[in-house]
Amino acid sequence: MTEAKPKKRLLTGDRPTGKLHLGHYVGSLKNRVALQDEYECFFIIADLHTLTTKSSKAEIAQLRQNIHDIVLDYLAAGIDPEKSTIFVQSTIPETYQLNLIFEMLVTLPRLTRLPSIKDMARAAQMDDEAIPFGLVGYPVLQAVDILLPRAHLVPVGKDNEAHVEITREIARRFNRLYGKVFPLPKALIGEVPTLIGIDGQAKMSKSLNNAIFLSDSPEEVNAKVRRMFTDPSRVRPDIPADPDKPTNVVFRYHDIFNPNKEEVEDLKARYRQGKVGDVEVKQKLARALNAFLEPFRERRAKYENRPDLVEEILVEGGRRMRAEARETMERVFEAMGMYGFELSHKM
Repeated sequence: MTEAKPKKRLLTGDRPTGKLHLGHYVGSLKNRVALQDEYECFFIIADLHTLTTKSSKAEIAQLRQNIHDIVLDYLAAGIDPEKSTIFVQSTIPETYQLNLIFEMLVTLPRLTRLPSIKDMARAAQMDDEAIPFGLVGYPVLQAVDILLPRAHLVPVGKDNEAHVEITREIARRFNRLYGKVFPLPKALIGEVPTLIGIDGQAKMSKSLNNAIFLSDSPEEVNAKVRRMFTDPSRVRPDIPADPDKPTNVVFRYHDIFNPNKEEVEDLKARYRQGKVGDVEVKQKLARALNAFLEPFRERRAKYENRPDLVEEILVEGGRRMRAEARETMERVFEAMGMYGFELSHKM
């Protein structure tokens, strides 16, 4: 009997800055759920990354609740902790070891060319003088996250695609200098690379208050949909307009989340003719979004009734990941020929 071929590995995750929203789902979570049978999956809750922009005592204290909420969002989305390893970044000491080594394999000019670093700084209201070393090194720590479990695939949003390329460069350089230890991971971008927020101004974001969360109640969804934009030049419902304008957020969401394509096409046709008002278009979108989110709510409510479940999942996930991290560091130090690694076995 031939042995089953080992599964390839997948790593992705989230900073615990709050609950997850629809942008997270279409950008990455959907792919995670779909691939958890095909890949050996590792899902990281990256609390160390959070310190790059949120490092006050109060913000650190909030991490416990945020981590709890994210695990519930994972479970509500359909991630199975029996199939996938869910862990908290700071529980893996080998993260710090590998981060120091990887910092030696990439230049400062390469990191500062990444537009995402300055974007994150602006979102945190930092000027250039206030950007911490850790934020510049954010992509290096991401490379550690990906390569510590020796992942082959990384489902990410479009804004993190360049960071996966940095990871590939670091892995390639390490392998060339010391011997092949790491695979060259590939990014997997979701069907909707960037979901615009309900304000129509920027991508969906917790900090911009333009998000619909996976845990929102029907009433919250209804209220948020009422705030959404259609065509600002259409001041009356009898004015014909183009529903396919990129700025028409309500119809963008219909295209993505409303499975009733006949209804969507009917709304678009009447919109072009000036025969449907924004109220009806928004009501039908709210109905579609609530139908989409209802299974999430049901699963979340079931898991919320088990108060110790989240911690149990994180402890077990941390154990699994630590075993992988120790194996990776053994390979790293052996490939590098570090004398200290030899000494450590005699201590």
